Amino acid sequence: MRIAILAVDGSLLSAIAGLSDLFWITNQALRAPPEGVAAGLPDRTDPLFQTTIVSADGKPLRDPQGRSIPLDGAFEDLARCDAVLATGMALGANGLPPESASIARGAEWMRACHRQGTLVGGACAGTFVVGEAGLLDGRRCTTTWWLHHAFKRRFPKARPVWGTALEEQDGVITTGGPLSWVDLGLHVIRRLAGAEIAKLAADISVADSLPLPQMIYAPRGFINTTDPLLLRAEQIVRHASPGLTAEGLAHALGLSGRTLHRRLKELTNESPKEFITRVRIETACVLLETPGASVKQVALACGYGEESVFRRAFVQLTGMTPADYRRWSAGRMADVAVSGGASV
Repeated sequence: MRIAILAVDGSLLSAIAGLSDLFWITNQALRAPPEGVAAGLPDRTDPLFQTTIVSADGKPLRDPQGRSIPLDGAFEDLARCDAVLATGMALGANGLPPESASIARGAEWMRACHRQGTLVGGACAGTFVVGEAGLLDGRRCTTTWWLHHAFKRRFPKARPVWGTALEEQDGVITTGGPLSWVDLGLHVIRRLAGAEIAKLAADISVADSLPLPQMIYAPRGFINTTDPLLLRAEQIVRHASPGLTAEGLAHALGLSGRTLHRRLKELTNESPKEFITRVRIETACVLLETPGASVKQVALACGYGEESVFRRAFVQLTGMTPADYRRWSAGRMADVAVSGGASV
């Protein structure tokens, strides 16, 4: 299976090399699986994946630090490939992914490959290349959380989902975060070679095969800061009694249910019910980071009359149980405290 990795102006050498290495490591693991994990895996002597780093003209590029990005060829050198992937890029002086002739040509080639049935994907700022290709119009997608607002402005026809780690629709994959090329690569392995080989790749790489949602890393309420309606709705949800419904939220905002649904879809790509749930769970994350409160008390404080309903919603949005989140958060805060107290 041939994997094409795009090199464009601003591409990060680490992301390109790391993605290529992930497929190479998977090949090595399949050739000589670790003891105890070979059962059920096909015997292979030839590599399952072949990565090719390509640019529009095949000439070496410089990464943002001035290092040379080695290339294997130009777009035209590839007769066919099974996946085309764009990795992270350095941001411009305006804090946004650049727009250049190199990126435009990469997007055009990616669009042509997708028309031929090739799987395409972008990680971090590489999602902007996928967007420039027009492949996100009308499709669910994601990007790095702190690029979410700029992403929506640049690609108004896309359907970005706030806070998710990975989205795929119609053979178009997007992931968020500068290191999310790991998530992209593992997902491509899963799609092309199956879940068992993807698990092997994740285990060998000591990586999570199912990445945690980005929303747990972003500042609480970050997405709601872009519009007064979202801020008002957030405050209503935070102070509402248990049992708040979509109709109740619409009434409190002085809107019809249909208008609220339309506005939230435009602003966050959420239904009113999904908005209510997200705000409640974001609130719960803050409360769980405060020692002392039980899970039941947090559930009640966030508007959940039944603890079991709260737990299900929490797992669905964060990928962890409330107790697991509390331990995870405490571990991160302990790391911060140790780092802050260390001498240089």
